[in-house]
Amino acid sequence: MKRLAGTSYGLIVLTLCLLLAGCGSGGAISDKNTGIENQNWTYVNRVRFDVKVDDDQVPYTLYLNLRVGADYKYSNIFVLLSESGPGKPLDSKRYEFTLAGKDGQWLGEGSGNLYSYQLPFVTGYKFPAKGTYTFYIEQNMRDNPLRAVSDVGLRISPSNKQ
Repeated sequence: MKRLAGTSYGLIVLTLCLLLAGCGSGGAISDKNTGIENQNWTYVNRVRFDVKVDDDQVPYTLYLNLRVGADYKYSNIFVLLSESGPGKPLDSKRYEFTLAGKDGQWLGEGSGNLYSYQLPFVTGYKFPAKGTYTFYIEQNMRDNPLRAVSDVGLRISPSNKQ
């Protein structure tokens, strides 16, 4: 009987751990990534994200999620981010992100041959209305295709939560 109780307790603890791990988005309304085919990001390969906004009174922080290989040949990346939504025409803006220091050391989190970044590009942003917004992210570098880009993503979370 004691063994059965111990097993039940272990299953409860395991279930709670799995539930808590599943809540790792930290209140984000979107945290999605898209793999780049053959790690070659072309101009025409705009990555699309649809985001449902239920609260237009909350300020949000928008992040670029990016994974590049160690053989990515630049210390930065330029991207175009386009957004449209309820009553909002398509609007595009160019952003530059630094990926490596002047000494050539990657600034992202390394895992084997890949470096991951979560780069904030807008803070305190309030959506104009509730509804579904569409975001497009496209590379804006001179190389086409841009090699050694593994994944591109978008994270949107309330500004007071990371």
